[in-house]
Amino acid sequence: MSRTTFFEVRILDANTKEHLCFLDKVEPYSTIGDIKSLFHKSYPQWYPARQALRLDPKEKSLRDDEILQSLPVGTTATMYFRDLGPQLGWTMVFMAECFGPLFTYLLFYFRVPYIYSHEYGFTSSPHPVVRLACACHTFHYMKRLIETIFVHRFSHGTMPLGTMVRNCAYYWGLSAWLAYYINHPLYTPPSYGELQVSYALVMFAMCELGNFSVHLTLTNLRGEGSRSRRFPMPTKNPFTWLFFFVSCPNYTYEVGAWVSFSIMTQCLPVALYTLLGFIQMTIWAKGKHRAYSREFKDYPNLRMAIIPLIL
Repeated sequence: MSRTTFFEVRILDANTKEHLCFLDKVEPYSTIGDIKSLFHKSYPQWYPARQALRLDPKEKSLRDDEILQSLPVGTTATMYFRDLGPQLGWTMVFMAECFGPLFTYLLFYFRVPYIYSHEYGFTSSPHPVVRLACACHTFHYMKRLIETIFVHRFSHGTMPLGTMVRNCAYYWGLSAWLAYYINHPLYTPPSYGELQVSYALVMFAMCELGNFSVHLTLTNLRGEGSRSRRFPMPTKNPFTWLFFFVSCPNYTYEVGAWVSFSIMTQCLPVALYTLLGFIQMTIWAKGKHRAYSREFKDYPNLRMAIIPLIL
């Protein structure tokens, strides 16, 4: 009968190298998540989501699902702890990021006093496109809220509070910037009138539906509790066929929705916001595309990150 070889884990502060904790008789099949839980018992103020453990202070943090005996360490392992700061769950993060733009846009749409001149307080725009833009903007963020609650399954548990504050400042601030110009009393409707608005509305609706379809596909990719990893494939839903050409069609549809919103409103701040969003989403899409390509040897070569055949 074989004897189990237990591990000893020393945890040091990554900055000062101060000894923080010594864990004796740790099971070899323990995960980094298990070690974080044991460490949490000694330091209740540092809950597991707030901890980052590394084998070297300059290396990247270990994943929670990594197994202790699979790491390049002896039976006495030394790990370095870094405090990630207060953390918030992804559901809370997405709710905050979506509620803000929804609320701030409506303040400008209803022309709350002190935003524009006093004579325009609680007045409404005479242009139908302004009302349509408000409906589209509200629909977009309501959809995101519904997806956050009922559709998304988040693979990463938390986000640092400081990062969430920056993200909220970005989304809330830019939403107010767009709303200020779209709902401004001097706003002028698009050059080509109803034709331009109608085409843009159809494009917006298709992109929103496509985005939702892709999110459903990604959610169904991994069953509840399943640990198997697969890359997304098109389904019978035609909106998912974009998976034939790009790795992250959810970002493609998201960019398409904002491009159509820019055309609908013919507003320069909206176009600039769309450009900023496209740059950020391209960075995220390229990261996921590289991860898929590394992980799956049979990953389709035809796929690009976000724009079919181009990028």
